[in-house]
Amino acid sequence: MIVNTSFVFCLSILYQRTWSRCLVTNKANVTYGLELNDNRRQLTHHNIVVFLSLNLSSQLLSHSHSLSGKAETELPLKVRGMDDQSVTRVVLLACGSFNPITNMHLRMFELARDHLEDTGQYRVVKGIISPVGDGYKKKGLIESCHRLEMARLSTENSDWITVDSWEGLQPDWVETAKVIRHHYDKLLAAEQSNDDVDTVKYAKKRRIEENSEKSSHCTRRDGPQLMLLCGADVLESFGVPNLWKQEDIAEIVGRYGLVCITRSGSDPHKFIHKSDMLWKYRKNIHVVHEWVTNEISATHVRQSLRRGRSVRYLLPDGVVNFIREHGLYSAESEEKNADVVLAPLQRYSDASSS
Repeated sequence: MIVNTSFVFCLSILYQRTWSRCLVTNKANVTYGLELNDNRRQLTHHNIVVFLSLNLSSQLLSHSHSLSGKAETELPLKVRGMDDQSVTRVVLLACGSFNPITNMHLRMFELARDHLEDTGQYRVVKGIISPVGDGYKKKGLIESCHRLEMARLSTENSDWITVDSWEGLQPDWVETAKVIRHHYDKLLAAEQSNDDVDTVKYAKKRRIEENSEKSSHCTRRDGPQLMLLCGADVLESFGVPNLWKQEDIAEIVGRYGLVCITRSGSDPHKFIHKSDMLWKYRKNIHVVHEWVTNEISATHVRQSLRRGRSVRYLLPDGVVNFIREHGLYSAESEEKNADVVLAPLQRYSDASSS
């Protein structure tokens, strides 16, 4: 029987696109299989498909076993799925009091990054912590200069999580939607700056390599996506009257996206189902389940500090030392803003009554 060589060639091209390494190792085996079946005069198109499929599966399995003992940084990009142009770069932004910042706040970034990258659709390139300003007027909120410094101390050993002081240094409370816009504009500006540099390098290289007409064409890369990172309590606060503007919720979730970390006793999926606004943009909300329950609360930490109890291992060591050195979180500091209405409630209540 005559073998349809074009059919075999098409199959080889198909597998080469899937995994070029496996094709190289398969060539000898395929040839051997063809000769063996040809000797027996039993070769058909179906035999070839079955043989190639089985052999490819065997090669993939053995290759995965050989990689299992290596560190993730040693994995080929093809295996990790990070070389695909369709992968979206993501910057995670966490806004809040951070009064004080705890290990759980930092843990949220790691959980979110693992969840997003496990989908194969995202690559998290940066995390930003943005402590709220003093104008928020929350009870027990100490000065932003201290909260910013504690946040910096907690991230000094991180190679991807940073602290931004813009929001914390504003004299008045800034709505979260405006904070997100601010950081998104910064990302776009940085991308534009990088594109301008790349354009100059590209044009210079073209002039050196080709003494011809200048080319003004430059392929623009897709910019990173900014997502708000929060706990389930923040998501559920969207339902508190006069705490959020509906148009801000629509902008945050609809335009940017949200990554929500679950907490014990919360049910983000149920809350999303109840809210028409969140249900509309449910595909932009990534709910991350924390299987290792960690109920570190900044409120409970402050309580322990007021009572002279140890908070070690609840906070980064640098933060614990900073609190001790500056005598932060006393009974007096907890009463700060006790008689003041929270800034968003005051602003939106006044707006609705006028």
